[in-house]
Amino acid sequence: MTNPYETLGVSSTASIADIKHAYRRLAKKYHPDLNPGDKAAEEKFKAIASAYALLGDEDKRKRYDAGEIDETGQERPQQHHYYRDFASSDQAHPYADASGFADFMNDDAFAEILRRSQEAQRNRRGQDMHYRLDITFAESIAGASKRLTLPSGDVLDVTIPPGLVSGQVLRLKGKGASGAGRGGSGDAFIEVEVLPDARFTRTGDDISLELPVSLSEAVLGASVTVPTATGEVVMTVPKGSNTGTTLRLKGKGAPHRGGGFGDQFVKLKIVLPKSPDPDLESFVSNWTRGKDFNPREDGK
Repeated sequence: MTNPYETLGVSSTASIADIKHAYRRLAKKYHPDLNPGDKAAEEKFKAIASAYALLGDEDKRKRYDAGEIDETGQERPQQHHYYRDFASSDQAHPYADASGFADFMNDDAFAEILRRSQEAQRNRRGQDMHYRLDITFAESIAGASKRLTLPSGDVLDVTIPPGLVSGQVLRLKGKGASGAGRGGSGDAFIEVEVLPDARFTRTGDDISLELPVSLSEAVLGASVTVPTATGEVVMTVPKGSNTGTTLRLKGKGAPHRGGGFGDQFVKLKIVLPKSPDPDLESFVSNWTRGKDFNPREDGK
């Protein structure tokens, strides 16, 4: 347990006026209302208040100096109680509420700070709430209107702007917990998680897609239907295309932040029929130039 004189930063011969002055100075610095959320300051203030409760009382101070009571005000040689026990005991803390600040009522500046702090508590803003919302890949590109059901059973209508990526957070002002008095409600923060779509890969604002095409479509060329995040479009496969040929659908990617859109890149993949085709086998068997062609020649 810290010596109360050391806690207040005074000597054991300090006068009552010196003790009161030291306490007033430290209380102004560490009071919880002036340090919201600072647990270290709160603990420091409790220790300061306990030390002053002992040394600021002349009778208790004499008994402490004489060794009759300990730092917590307990009779000796009873079992020693640590400050934590004292602070949480049934004894009323001398500064648990504003009544403990009677010594400061002539200090206009400090009294005004306390008044404002208490006013803020009566009109405190509601707590911010945090949620997570899953959306599809298509919704992340095109945008959407979603409804989020909260644990309480209430719902939030959320507008998804086009182009979001996983991890981005949307703020719904005033949709958090209710506040007190005139404090107003907190905000709701929605973290978006984009569910993967096996068809699409996004890189920046561009989207990639692998598209299966038949041998005849690749050799002869064709018009084929291609999925995009905003719906299907028709694309022309050039005559003589090969596996790995990549075509661009301009403006079919994600929206740019400054306006416009990225592109969708379509990579072709030639796929043969699942069942053997006698006509195709016959053609390839009699295709002399096909037998002479070595597709690995460029890799030597």
